[in-house]
Amino acid sequence: MKLAADRILSLLLLGLAAFVAVQAWQLQVPFSYDPVGPKAFPLLLSGLLAVLAIVLFIRPGASGQWPTGALLLRLVFTMVVLGVYAALFINLGYLVTTALVSIVIAWLFGAVPVKAVVGGLLLAVGSYLLFTYGLGISLPTGSWIEPLLGSN
Repeated sequence: MKLAADRILSLLLLGLAAFVAVQAWQLQVPFSYDPVGPKAFPLLLSGLLAVLAIVLFIRPGASGQWPTGALLLRLVFTMVVLGVYAALFINLGYLVTTALVSIVIAWLFGAVPVKAVVGGLLLAVGSYLLFTYGLGISLPTGSWIEPLLGSN
């Protein structure tokens, strides 16, 4: 069972890499401020994921047991939270969704509430500043805040 768990996971990750690559390849924008376009980053990540999935398939880890009990529940809940993150990302905006999801996941894996809140807020604000000012990538502010900003 040890080797089967890693190999099944590697096949699932390889499928995810293929899905991301196909979706990225179909990404079209009317204009691009980047010479390589918006496809480059997701294609690079899907390629890296595919390579690592193949490595996992060829050389599975020493302890490839499927998680059980409380750990399995935390991992499933984490996947649900990440799905909610994807669903609410545009409407709530990057800062709010990233902060909330970071706080929930930190708390879920054992952080005390104060550290989870501080860590989640620092991660959200720090990554927002990095993406916006460091990399020049615009992130959604959230449809709920746009009327408050007075967009005409």
